[in-house]
Amino acid sequence: MSMPNANGREIFFGDAIKEALAEELRRDPTVFMLGEDIAEAGTTFKVLNGLVDEFGKDRILDTPISEPGFTGLAVGAAMTGLRPVVDIMFGDFSGLIMDQVANQAAKIHYMSGGKLKVPMVLRTTMGAGRRSAAQHSQSLHAWYSHIPGLKVVVPSTPYDAKGLMKSAIRDDNPVVILEDKMMYKTVKGYVPEEEYIIPIGVADIKREGSDITLIATSSMVYVALDAAKLLEEVGISAEVVDPRTLVPLDKQTLVESVKKTSRAIIIDEGYEQYGVTAELASVIADEAFYYLDAPVKRMGAMNVPIPFSPALEDLTIPNAKGVFEMAKSLCNK
Repeated sequence: MSMPNANGREIFFGDAIKEALAEELRRDPTVFMLGEDIAEAGTTFKVLNGLVDEFGKDRILDTPISEPGFTGLAVGAAMTGLRPVVDIMFGDFSGLIMDQVANQAAKIHYMSGGKLKVPMVLRTTMGAGRRSAAQHSQSLHAWYSHIPGLKVVVPSTPYDAKGLMKSAIRDDNPVVILEDKMMYKTVKGYVPEEEYIIPIGVADIKREGSDITLIATSSMVYVALDAAKLLEEVGISAEVVDPRTLVPLDKQTLVESVKKTSRAIIIDEGYEQYGVTAELASVIADEAFYYLDAPVKRMGAMNVPIPFSPALEDLTIPNAKGVFEMAKSLCNK
């Protein structure tokens, strides 16, 4: 397990991301950031507060409200030797930039016979529960994961967020990082003082167990951990596995865990239909079929536009009680 030990500082998820960006901006003069309200305002979520004071407006660029324009600008900058970090305020705006990301950034290396590369990071948000309604609450990481040529990162802890952000900025491929907006100021975790990076494409076992595997992404890791505590009270030992990156996917860690426990539930905040849960469940069914004692189950967001009403919104997202009940039935308890 690569969970950090208690010798590190405990900092918020958002602060870990800002620290990673600041360190990489200091380390490499070709790194710069661009997006809406990222300089003086420090983003809508205040994650980048203070960066413009250290690095100036030439490297922390406030853009017009034109996601396709500044994302295209970043693709060109990356092709000519810079390392842009593009900030898209809400993941729901991904539709605006799909040509620049899916048709340009993801394909240039292949279409140029390897002569060109796009070392660009796209950071945006995911996650419901903020009462932001249908156009600002979606988790669309499956969209990006569907496109060959993109790497896709979904960190769940401050430790992972910092280490993966630093790896992403140094990567010569376009990397999309989706951060759960609810975790910036609510999730705290240990982050070492010293320099470290986490390789893209390596899953992490957040809790060891022997009876059932809960594979969870982003904020759903905490739902899975809460469910694991409830399961422990009824004598069921749950292992919680966090893929950390969807592309490339560390299939081996997921499969080995399920081979050990013989049962699996996949939990993700994206829409359940045609989503991440289906892809991960198919990996388990394909590679661990003869080890399974029960069908692979999955829990995603309900297939409806995310409601503004708090009571209704909460019903659309997987929760610990639901995972607990499903796991109990899979384990015949």
